[in-house]
Amino acid sequence: MIPSAPANPSTHFLDNPVWAALAGPHAHFAERVGRAARYPADVYAFAAVADPADPAAWADLHTLLGPETVVRIKEVESVPRGWEAVGGGRGVQLVDTALRAEPAPEAVRLGPDDVPEILDLVARTRPGPFLKRTVELGTYLGIRHQGRLVAMAGERLRLPGWTEISAVCTAPAYRGRGLATRLVRAVAAGIRERGNTPLLHASTTNTQAIRLYESIGFTLRRRTRIPQARTPGPHRGAGAL
Repeated sequence: MIPSAPANPSTHFLDNPVWAALAGPHAHFAERVGRAARYPADVYAFAAVADPADPAAWADLHTLLGPETVVRIKEVESVPRGWEAVGGGRGVQLVDTALRAEPAPEAVRLGPDDVPEILDLVARTRPGPFLKRTVELGTYLGIRHQGRLVAMAGERLRLPGWTEISAVCTAPAYRGRGLATRLVRAVAAGIRERGNTPLLHASTTNTQAIRLYESIGFTLRRRTRIPQARTPGPHRGAGAL
């Protein structure tokens, strides 16, 4: 029997999920200076500050990253003076409120040996960032057809009480068969067994995926901005808001 979602998990961690993960369950991945942290560049190309309103935290992030370094920072609306916005986008955060979680007997666990196939599938389907060591962040499940990986989903951010489902993708020739839904339910079953609640992030432009997630029991919690920014040069201050 798959346990139901924990009652009333704390939601404040969701307002700054990358920091909550790096300061919590994913601390062993963290490259950190003071109140700033990031994942290794080949694991997940995001950084975070403990408090986006704290100039000292941004100064710590500048120290961590070095001058004139481009980085993506999840869940902040703006970057301080001296930082240069060079891109980014907007996304949505969805949380499990009524998902039916259940194992998928046909799903197989994916690991480091599967990374070349994973990267090929990701390149063809573009579910979001996936790097050479992203598979180390949690459990990744896949479905194969005639030995070839055709669909996958897994865990990315892990924060207190919550685990993010990510890299949900299906090869174009296999869409419309419910593979993504089965994998999301299966990944969620493992998350529930640990006593966590699943969450998801998606680009606002990925309306088809958002509709799918809402139809199977996820609820929109918030809309977010995900800036990509360049740190100040060596002779410019950082952190003034």
